[in-house]
Amino acid sequence: MVLPNSPKICFRAGGSDAAQEASRVLQARYAHVPLDEADVVVALGGDGLMLDTLHQRTGLPVYGMNCGTIGFLMNDYAEDGLPERVAAAEEAVINPLAMRAGTADGHVHEALAINDVSVLRAGPQAAKLRISVNGKERMAELVCDGAIVCTPAGSTAYNYSAHGPILPIGADVLALTAVAAFRPRRWRGAILPKNATVRFDVLEPDKRPVMADADGRSVRPVLWVEIRSEPAISHRILFENGHGLAERLMREQFV
Repeated sequence: MVLPNSPKICFRAGGSDAAQEASRVLQARYAHVPLDEADVVVALGGDGLMLDTLHQRTGLPVYGMNCGTIGFLMNDYAEDGLPERVAAAEEAVINPLAMRAGTADGHVHEALAINDVSVLRAGPQAAKLRISVNGKERMAELVCDGAIVCTPAGSTAYNYSAHGPILPIGADVLALTAVAAFRPRRWRGAILPKNATVRFDVLEPDKRPVMADADGRSVRPVLWVEIRSEPAISHRILFENGHGLAERLMREQFV
């Protein structure tokens, strides 16, 4: 969708003093409209605010400006020419991950994740996980601190810190990365087709409790977790022209 030359903007700010001050300044300079009248959301904060804004599922594109720390999904903060910059921005469309997690009480919890779903030990002992892909067992036992399934957009976050690969945007793959794998000791993970369904079954759950986390939405303790891409849902992120998500992911590999 092409934005108008003077898009109607709904501003959304994080809780920090810097984000609140930016919101005050920009709303005084540019017209602010309610969400249901807007062409675009301008999010002022860090990546956490960007993820939270996308999770609102308004269908509107989101243009972030960094008022936080890292801000990988955000543009640099600048006050001048905001409507023109938004109108000329590059759009990246990403699909989230859908997580289903079963707990001992028989409940099945569902959540969406734009960056990643993590399955992590929730006690002093390492987790023991069985991994299946598309219903076929691929690893009978992984002893580890956890495992991550991430999208390309999330591959530079927790996944990268765990020595997982950076995935090109549009590559139609997911990364499965181990966190501090003890056995198999040198197993780092796998690259999977985007349409794969990954299942983790927790072995010895009473002795080795495990939690699941989808973009900060946690469930514990879990007995099993299933993760797949959700093509029916699309999130739209806007980046400064020439500094799109594909370029950012490329740059990260040559730092």
